[in-house]
Amino acid sequence: MLSDIFVPVSIFAATFGIIFVIVTARNRERMAMIDKGVNPQDFMNRSKPSVYGILKWALLLVGLGFGLFIGSLLETYTQIQEEPAYFASTLFFGGLGLVVAFIITKKAEDQG
Repeated sequence: MLSDIFVPVSIFAATFGIIFVIVTARNRERMAMIDKGVNPQDFMNRSKPSVYGILKWALLLVGLGFGLFIGSLLETYTQIQEEPAYFASTLFFGGLGLVVAFIITKKAEDQG
C-alpha cells in the first residue's frame, strides 16, 4: 500500500529536484557573469535550427516505420520469428535512413 504512493512521489520529487538544480545553476552562472561585467546575452546562441537536423530525424523515423512494416511482413509471410524480424528490420532501415540523410547533407554542403 505504501509502495503504491512512494514510487510516484519519489519520481515527482526527483524530477522537481533535477529541474530546480538546473535552474539555480543557470541563475548563479548568469549572476557571476554580470558581476564580472560580461553580458550573458553574448553567449546565447541565436542561430535557427538546422534543416539538416530535421531531415535526419525525419528520415530516421521514416526508416523505423518502414522497418516495422517490413518486420511485420517478414513475420507474417516467412518462418522468421517475431522478435528478430521486427528488431533486425527496424534497426536496418533506421540506419539506412541515417545513411541517406548523411548522403543528402554531404551533397548539399559540397554544392553550397
